[in-house]
Order: sequence, then structure tokens, then C-alpha cells
Amino acid sequence: MNLDELENYLSLSAVIPVIVIEDAENAVPLAAALIEGGISIIEITLRSDCALNAIEQIRKNIPNMCVGAGTVNNVDAIEKSVAAGAQFLVCPGVTKPLLDAAKYHSIPLLPGAATPTEAMQLQLQGYNLIKFFPAEAAGGVDMLKSLAGPLPDIKFCPTGGINNSNFNQYLTIKNVICVGSSWVADKDLINTKNWPEVTRRAREVSNLTTHRGPKNET
Repeated sequence: MNLDELENYLSLSAVIPVIVIEDAENAVPLAAALIEGGISIIEITLRSDCALNAIEQIRKNIPNMCVGAGTVNNVDAIEKSVAAGAQFLVCPGVTKPLLDAAKYHSIPLLPGAATPTEAMQLQLQGYNLIKFFPAEAAGGVDMLKSLAGPLPDIKFCPTGGINNSNFNQYLTIKNVICVGSSWVADKDLINTKNWPEVTRRAREVSNLTTHRGPKNET
């Protein structure tokens, strides 16, 4: 586990695009469009047959893009993601085999939690960077504000139900390091190869979050 490395990755963008790739040929132009818009990190979810190929293609052709593998639910997914060149892993929840495998590979892991108990159990394992999922369904902004007091040393990356109308609300909370959202490059944009719109949305996010104000302390 390398938490410093993971924190560096998660600090690359206030909004991390969470992507489903259904055609590996779209991977490189998508990554290039995001880079042009000022976003240099991406999470490719393992929800399609070509996801691992997409990770490989981006790592090979867009070296300044930090690529993570998402929806990592089992040890086999870790092995395959590492082989594909993923630089970090993201899990919707967590199991002991996942934690053990991630430590064996020394690849940064962002484990998921939705409750204080789950977050505390992960903190006991040495994790202070946690994915809060599913964010909106699990209490959203109010839940994260409530967790900040009793769990001050944990930072969260909320994902799930986050879009262009609410991501800034999350980014004002002191225990949020970044958010994950599919809005920046949703399926329709990718499948229609609308790279200019992907770049526009990425630039919009980058411009809005480059000079963020002070975090909300409540």
C-alpha cells in the first residue's frame, strides 16, 4: 500500500472521470480529449469486455494520463488490472482477499465504504483515503459532513450520483479530496465520439476547481 502515491494521484483533478469503455478504439482519443481539457486522471471501470485493453492502450499512447481500474471486485481483477498497467485500483466495497492482494502488488488501492463502521475498519488496516459509495444514496453531502467530526483523519472520494449540478457541493467539504463522476465523459459522448464536448466539460471542471475556495469546516 502506498498512500502517499494514491494521494498524489487523487490530487491530480478535483473531478475524476469514471468511465465505461465499450469499444477499445475510443480509449486513446477519449484520454487525449480529457488531457486537452486539463484532466490527467481517469478511472476505467471493469464493466466491459474491453476495459483492460482500454487501460493498456491509454497507458501505451497517453503517458501523461494517470489510469486507474475501477469496479475491482475480486483478486483476479487485481491481477489483470496490474498486468494491463493500471496505476491504482478502485473498489466499490472491500474484502480481506482484495486488501491482501493489493498489498502483495504494492499498487495503490482506493477501497469503498458507505458507513462509519466500514470506514473505521479500513482505517484500522491503514487506509485513510476511502471511496464513499454510493455517495448520493448513502447520504451524500450531509453524511460526509457528519463523518468529518468523528473521523477527522479520513479523506473521501465520493462517487455515485455525482454530476455537474452537485459536484461543487461535495468539493467544499473538508474531508473530500476529490469526486468521481461519469458526467465529464458519459457513455453517449464516448459512443458518438464527441471528443470536443468531452474536452469542453473537462475544461469547465478544471476552470471551476483550479481556484477552489476554503473548505467548509462544518
